[in-house]
Amino acid sequence: MPDAAHRAGFVALLGAPNAGKSTLLNHLLGEKLAIVTAKPQTTRSRILGILTRPEAQLLLVDTPGLHEGTKALNAALNEAVREAIEGCDVALLLVDRRSGWGEIQQRLFDALREAGKPAIVVGTKSDLPRRAGVEWPPLAAASAEAVMDVSAQSGRGVPELIAQVVARLPESPPLYPEDELTDRPVRFLAAEQVREAAMECLGQELPYSLAVEVTSFDESRADLTVIRATLLVERDSQKRIAVGRGGEMIRRIGMRARPAIEELLGTRVHLELFVKVDPKWLKSAKRIEGLGYH
Repeated sequence: MPDAAHRAGFVALLGAPNAGKSTLLNHLLGEKLAIVTAKPQTTRSRILGILTRPEAQLLLVDTPGLHEGTKALNAALNEAVREAIEGCDVALLLVDRRSGWGEIQQRLFDALREAGKPAIVVGTKSDLPRRAGVEWPPLAAASAEAVMDVSAQSGRGVPELIAQVVARLPESPPLYPEDELTDRPVRFLAAEQVREAAMECLGQELPYSLAVEVTSFDESRADLTVIRATLLVERDSQKRIAVGRGGEMIRRIGMRARPAIEELLGTRVHLELFVKVDPKWLKSAKRIEGLGYH
């Protein structure tokens, strides 16, 4: 029997905020590529994770959840979702099994059907109990290619999910070198680790008005990377919160982010953080793109 043909293609990870897209991406890659917090709207951009296996190369596209609102950032996030749908070969529509199928899932499913994309509905967090009255599997997903349950925490169902995806990818040689993990620059990934730390340390409202910009990235020493990054906020009152009394909060954010960046880079890191008021960053499409949120 001849060997099965190699397959490769783009796999869009779609779903509502906090459906588990970034957690599943990190589990599949075996690396923490996408930041994860318990707060919605953590993912702000398309992140490509490259999973290379002997039989296939899966180009996993993590996407933001669909966002309501009229600000430039909301438009950029929704555009990233649209582009992922149009550009994928297979789509995984992730649904938190605890809350079930709703309007956002239906909108994404309809968009996939309209685009003619194979869609696998993936029930996430299968290690947690469902709420009473939640229909699963959802009747609305009856026309999906498959409906599966997975847990990115335990790995339950993940090998079966990969097999379902590979079977639907086009025959193709690898599209990226096998040692590449992502197409995102390291500076962007470092900035995301700082933003994750800030979201975990700060209150409920401020993180959504906050961005992180790496202003200096010095790798001239083999044993130490020196990074300077600025937290952008909209108002002076937010700056006071982010800095904290006597600089306590900004130091806490830095202490939380540094180990994650060191693991990412594989070297010691000296991290300096600053806070700047930039009231227009959320409203400027050009500024948002410059920060990598696209």
